[in-house]
Amino acid sequence: MNTLVDFAAVQQRVAALKLPGQAFINGRFVDALSGETFANVSPRKGQVLNYVASCQAEDVEVAVKAARQAFDSGVWSRLAPKERKKVMLRFAALFEQNMTELALLETLDMGKPVAESAGFDVHAVLECLQWYAECCDKVYGEIAPSGPGALGMITREAIGVVAAVTPWNFPMLMAMWKVAPALAMGNSVILKPAEQSPLTALRIAELAAQAGIPAGVFNVLPGFGPTAGRALGLHMDVDTLVFTGSGEVGKLFLQYSGQSNMKRVWLECGGKTPNIILNDCHDLGKAANTAARSMFFNQGEVCVAPSRLIVEAGIRDEFVAEVLKVARTIAVGDPLDPATQLGAMVDRAQMDRVLGYIKQGSEEGARIILGGERASGPLADGFYIPPTIFDNVTNDMTIAREEIFGPVLSVITASDHLDAVRIANDSPYGLAASLWTSDLSQAHAIIRSLRAGSVWVNCFDGGDITMPFGGYKQSGNGRDRSLHAFDKYSELKSAWIDLQA
Repeated sequence: MNTLVDFAAVQQRVAALKLPGQAFINGRFVDALSGETFANVSPRKGQVLNYVASCQAEDVEVAVKAARQAFDSGVWSRLAPKERKKVMLRFAALFEQNMTELALLETLDMGKPVAESAGFDVHAVLECLQWYAECCDKVYGEIAPSGPGALGMITREAIGVVAAVTPWNFPMLMAMWKVAPALAMGNSVILKPAEQSPLTALRIAELAAQAGIPAGVFNVLPGFGPTAGRALGLHMDVDTLVFTGSGEVGKLFLQYSGQSNMKRVWLECGGKTPNIILNDCHDLGKAANTAARSMFFNQGEVCVAPSRLIVEAGIRDEFVAEVLKVARTIAVGDPLDPATQLGAMVDRAQMDRVLGYIKQGSEEGARIILGGERASGPLADGFYIPPTIFDNVTNDMTIAREEIFGPVLSVITASDHLDAVRIANDSPYGLAASLWTSDLSQAHAIIRSLRAGSVWVNCFDGGDITMPFGGYKQSGNGRDRSLHAFDKYSELKSAWIDLQA
């Protein structure tokens, strides 16, 4: 990916890109049956990139039928696991060969800095795809501890047709966290990417077909939540629906399940991550650098963004000063410029939403100590908000309770470590938490006390594909990543054999 180091060269590569716009159903690109399209707008300058098929309920019907027929035929579901692995590894190899193109499509589509899409996103996607490809022939069943007169077998089988509805903040990675284990298990998949960022999903579907994944096994339906998303949620022949996005939409999918076939619904619905800095933190410089760069990574459009900075009173002033120092160095700019560290919000609606939260924070008594306004000058045509930091935040304020999904950090003071844990847990969310302390015994006690699916100590967003990811409370259910992800894409079957018959 070191080819993307010069702004002029990047712009040249972008000019040569082919932008996919049709849906991918049953092994080929097709228009929506209605012929309808929607404008795919790049947040860089607010300009239309291309027009994309706007799939409706009738397109969902075609895709589900193709997925079911492929599953029932056994062309993928009953393929020997080692043969599925070969195809999945070819898929990974093709992805690797096209990573530069995919990184550019990602940045162009949703506004993240190309340095991040090329330096992080595509590599994380490749790791995920390769890892689950290797898992194809490594998922074992179990033998129950029965007596000598019987044999109890527990086997894991593909669940059938999986619908995956994914967000716009990490379009490739969030999709692959779902698509890769679902395919590895032998399922047929229908992916509905967010309407703000459909390009990489469509290109990846093409690569999957080139790798040899059979027609109907992997389908991509661009479209909107109230149409394509709702139709998938209500469809009687979708066995499992997996979703990453807002809690509001996640609750709708739970309702759709109850109104239809009681399909399994697995949700990751964001968070309000507490980042706890205790007085005994041994490296305030590292902690401050991590707090700022983790918060403003991907414009703060991250489900685990450490947006609640909970600092123990003894080091509060010194630590906040260090965070400010780092935040002021973060370069805001055109996401296609390799020097940019903070790009554009995904669209105008998200920018306006974040600006609304900033206004509300001020009205509720928090004090802006950095940023707080839309970027002007050369960036005025796009959807840019520079790093914004609020001080004097209390945990009952709206900016401390609701997921802003933008570059807005709230500083909250804690009297001691018990107060910090109380504040951290006082949230409807429980996706992740971070803790900085030099006391290992205290760290273990706090890990047990925090109601969060992931806890990172003296780091942020630690772990890799081998670690499960998901949340407590209204952050959702189920887990992405690791072998635990297979729980979402499989059924357990118990077979009891009487050996004395």
